[in-house]
Amino acid sequence: MRDAGRTLPRNDPRQYDDLAGEWWRPDGAFAMLHWLAQARAALVPVASRPSAVLVDLGCGGGLLAPHLVGKGYRHVGVDLTGSALREAAGHGVTVVNADATAVPLASGCADVVAVGELLEHVPGWRRVVAESCRLLRPGGFLVLDTLNDTALSRLLAVHIGERLPTVPRGIHDPRLFVDARALVAECARYGVALRLRGVRPQLTGVLGWLTRRVRGVAGPPPRMVPTWSTAVLYQGWGRRDGERMLTDVPEEETVA
Repeated sequence: MRDAGRTLPRNDPRQYDDLAGEWWRPDGAFAMLHWLAQARAALVPVASRPSAVLVDLGCGGGLLAPHLVGKGYRHVGVDLTGSALREAAGHGVTVVNADATAVPLASGCADVVAVGELLEHVPGWRRVVAESCRLLRPGGFLVLDTLNDTALSRLLAVHIGERLPTVPRGIHDPRLFVDARALVAECARYGVALRLRGVRPQLTGVLGWLTRRVRGVAGPPPRMVPTWSTAVLYQGWGRRDGERMLTDVPEEETVA
């Protein structure tokens, strides 16, 4: 199933209930979220202390979980959608049913806060940033990815992307896309010096994946690779004031 079974407004959270069976299908409607989860987890450092906590805002079905194995975190997922949280709980995530703008967790409880493909779905994305930074302990690490507020992003992510079998139709409202410079400035207000880089799926990997999908043949998923431009999809990472800033982010060759 690729589209929700009813007509809903763009960015309507009820779409996730209609697509609940898609979360863990590697060739399903949320396929690209799997690729992004792997790329996001690659930026998460190994836990520096016992009982470290990673809070995953907008965790959905818990797609980050398998990529955190061995990194030493208790994975706490926050989401509004009950059907998604049931999927996440089934994959070892400690779930919290809550709004990402008002998380019922203590300030400074998290060693890492991950905000994956969430900000562009929230009318008040600045409140999510504030909550993310509130949850971080001093020296805690913020990692995120989102869509930039540009004409190119609207063209590729909505007008083209939602016609491909990797993104459900109507899942985005381009009016909510997040200007990269505004996001850096907002994080700086809370003591997080955010670094950015663009990412995109590796083109040869996507072509191979689409071919195998048509043929019904299993194979490796495409990788997300860094790009020189943040004009469409971009990652951000940084530490909250209190310890040295992280500089040893895994390096990958940039692919234009």
